Amino acid sequence: MTATRERETASEPRSRRNQPRTLLGKTGEWFEERLKVARPTRHYLNKVFPDHWSFMMGEIALYSFVVLLLTGTFLTFFFDAAMGEVRYNGSYQPLQGVEMSQAYASTLHISFDVRGGLVIRQIHHWAALMFIAAMLIHMGRIFFTGAFRKPRELNWIIGVSLIVLGVIEGFAGYSLPDDLLSGTGLRIADAIMLSIPIIGSWVSFAVFDGEFPGTAIVGRLYIAHVLLIPAILVALITVHLALIVRQKHTQFPAAGRTESSVSGERVYPIYAAKAGGFFFIVFGVLAGLGGFAQINPIWLFGPYNPAQVSSGSQPDWYMAMLDGSTRLFPSWEIHGLFGRYTVPAVFWPTVVLPTILIGLALAYPFIEARLTKDRAKHHLLQRPRDVPVRTSLGAMALTFCIVLFISGGNDLVAAAFDISLNAMTWGGRVALIILPPLAYVLTYRICLGLQRHDREVLEHGVETGIIRRLPTGEFIEVHQPLGPVDDHGHGELNYAGASVPKRMNQLGTGALRHARGFFRPVVEKPEIAEKLAEVEESEEASDAAERRDKIAVELEEVEAERRQLTD
Repeated sequence: MTATRERETASEPRSRRNQPRTLLGKTGEWFEERLKVARPTRHYLNKVFPDHWSFMMGEIALYSFVVLLLTGTFLTFFFDAAMGEVRYNGSYQPLQGVEMSQAYASTLHISFDVRGGLVIRQIHHWAALMFIAAMLIHMGRIFFTGAFRKPRELNWIIGVSLIVLGVIEGFAGYSLPDDLLSGTGLRIADAIMLSIPIIGSWVSFAVFDGEFPGTAIVGRLYIAHVLLIPAILVALITVHLALIVRQKHTQFPAAGRTESSVSGERVYPIYAAKAGGFFFIVFGVLAGLGGFAQINPIWLFGPYNPAQVSSGSQPDWYMAMLDGSTRLFPSWEIHGLFGRYTVPAVFWPTVVLPTILIGLALAYPFIEARLTKDRAKHHLLQRPRDVPVRTSLGAMALTFCIVLFISGGNDLVAAAFDISLNAMTWGGRVALIILPPLAYVLTYRICLGLQRHDREVLEHGVETGIIRRLPTGEFIEVHQPLGPVDDHGHGELNYAGASVPKRMNQLGTGALRHARGFFRPVVEKPEIAEKLAEVEESEEASDAAERRDKIAVELEEVEAERRQLTD
């Protein structure tokens, strides 16, 4: 007991000396004494993240979502999610005195009477489009590089779920203004609900609180759009980021990178500074689009009227695939299901097909692991060329989606190029059957060709562009080996999954890059740096010799003066 008290007494003066003196330091100390967050915060700030341009797609999606939350919060202060009839009396003269819903009138009020309202509305819409686009590209990168493999299957499922929820969230927000275009989209959604066998009419009745359009759908969509779906998105994004930190970020193979290590930059300060700057770049692009690129001009469409449909109506781009599948699918109906039900043609392309595609996307990591019998953990990414089957399947799926996407606007294409709409529809059907298999075969052959090219460079070296004439009169090009060679001059390096240099100016960099610019230091190639070091050493030796000679001369002059004074 006495020894303990002595230790406590002896430690008190030192603890007092270590107490913070500034207000910020005292505040931090106050929180640290109660929450004990310094050690875990320091641990996560020291986390290392690899750096590659393709990783930015996920960041763009995250920053777009942040912009969505900020602009959406602003819009909620002015939007009235009600369908009661009012007579418009705002600033937009062409609609003066027209009867419309309160939702449509409040959207016009935001666009023309709220200071900055139109810009914020358009930034919000552009951010929604970019959010879904960035997520799709990000998931494509994850698919083609194999970042979904063990132990990241759960993150893949979360990513697919985020895309599906993002599309639903976008459609809900797109339908809130209650204009003629969004009302047409709701009419199509009602038709899709009604097409579900047995329970379709009950689903439609429950969603619209009666027959379409009813008076409750905008309010219900509003709650889902601003509360329910955003809360789920925030939760999924949080889990997604937590899993990335827990499992560590994947990286491309390169010198010094292994399955058990991560090469990159710490979160603080470099990665945080880059991320902060990139956020403002994304925000600036969205603000520029919102200020200069008009989108969804609802005042041109007018209020919704169930008896009217705009000519050439087109949804947001992420709904084009669903629209295209509906246009291409034949009019196949099933009558007399269970003796009394009819399955309309719209059910197959709008309910069955999306369900199959989403199910395949969710199950793909497990399907590939089962077929390849791969149960190992992977932290290094794969180059798409090294997995030709997966890359070809991805190309086939992309081709399938592109055909559906183009077919979603086949009426506009037919009108623009004076083509028969019936010919466009049949052309889309034929393309949907023929082009995906062709894309698979072509992509597979390209991957094999790229693999062979990499092995050829490893075996024979890089083309130097130097032509040499042999004594026999034959002309050959000199190749620079990438490493040790055997007795026949063939390279002994094995392919390790990393990028193989193809040009002479790519040699000698190793893990470094020959980078020059304002934002990165100048990094010389190792051989150039070695020569520069030799030159610097020789210059230093020469300077040292000159200094010694100068000192010797000065000493001789001092000695001569001393002798003169002595005489």
